[in-house]
Amino acid sequence: MSTMQIDRLLDTVIKLNASDLHLTVGRKPTLRYHGGLKNLDTKVLDSDDMVTLMKAITPERNQQELQEVGGTDFGFAYGTEGRFRVSVFRQRGDVAIVCRLIPNKLLTFDQIGLPEMCRELIRRPRGLFLVTGPTGSGKTTSLATMIDYININFEKHIITMEDPIEYYHYHKKCIVNQREVHNDVPSFSEALRRALRQNPDTILVGEMRDLETIESAIRAAETGHLVFGTLHTTGAAKTIDRIVDAFPVTQQNQIRVQLSTSLLCILSQVLLPRIDVKGMVAGYEFLVVTPAIANLIRDNKSFRIDSSIQTGKKFGMQLLDEHLWSLYTSGKVSAEEMVDKAKNPIDLRDRVHKMGRQVGRAELDIKED
Repeated sequence: MSTMQIDRLLDTVIKLNASDLHLTVGRKPTLRYHGGLKNLDTKVLDSDDMVTLMKAITPERNQQELQEVGGTDFGFAYGTEGRFRVSVFRQRGDVAIVCRLIPNKLLTFDQIGLPEMCRELIRRPRGLFLVTGPTGSGKTTSLATMIDYININFEKHIITMEDPIEYYHYHKKCIVNQREVHNDVPSFSEALRRALRQNPDTILVGEMRDLETIESAIRAAETGHLVFGTLHTTGAAKTIDRIVDAFPVTQQNQIRVQLSTSLLCILSQVLLPRIDVKGMVAGYEFLVVTPAIANLIRDNKSFRIDSSIQTGKKFGMQLLDEHLWSLYTSGKVSAEEMVDKAKNPIDLRDRVHKMGRQVGRAELDIKED
């Protein structure tokens, strides 16, 4: 396989607007397309093909890392069409590659259906804005949209810390400096420590992975910066618990107090394949920290947050399952997908049954018993 071949594969990803390209020994190149897997009509890859493909796109430094630790991640621009985030790793002694397409075109609030209230909140001069959800749930896209909105509408200095950089932001009204972890700076915590001396208004922390990063992000939000951060949690209440639990027990009370004053909101999202048109749609849970919710966080009553979200509709709040239900009843997603992605799948399944409909998998469950 020549380098020509990797270009042809990447061209196909872009042409079909697939989300990922999977390359591994013993299988044809495979696309992830609207959530499913689709083989490309080429030869089955062998060990030599994989080495050739890997060498065609992997920088020297990353080839070294692959040798040393068995895996490496990097991003690269592919013409003007898009960027790819690449993970190369060893499996069963061979090389495997996954390329995720990061489109160049930034989307608008309306295109991705972000809650209206987000516009209000990103005007705030300070606070912590968390975007959470499983891998591949569109967090990066939501954040890029919000950063772009700030870039178009306000005069700010934005610093991002990403691993790797996905969407490129150009200077519009704002100055945007994007720091790539491992390339421009060794770690998120180091980037954050330095950021406070760089006169930023807005800071984006690609991942709040460790205690030090979480601590620095909260501190930055308290000292008068708007800080965007991401976590791999589902749901608002779980996110708060996850942050607090990252700290030693002796510090947890203090962190709750800090969170109650610095947290603006939590946007938690999942991505579902649509059934009305080709493509995906996001389901959102949205928590806005009101004085009442700040009290719940401070008093360690996160178990009561869900019912506060339910009563907080006038602040634009919504529970994930309520949003999924509205996507289902408006014919955008299937009952199966809704139930799969729900926080309380049994409740939603019951609601479907009450309408006299079935959830595809429920019927299978009954037959298997």
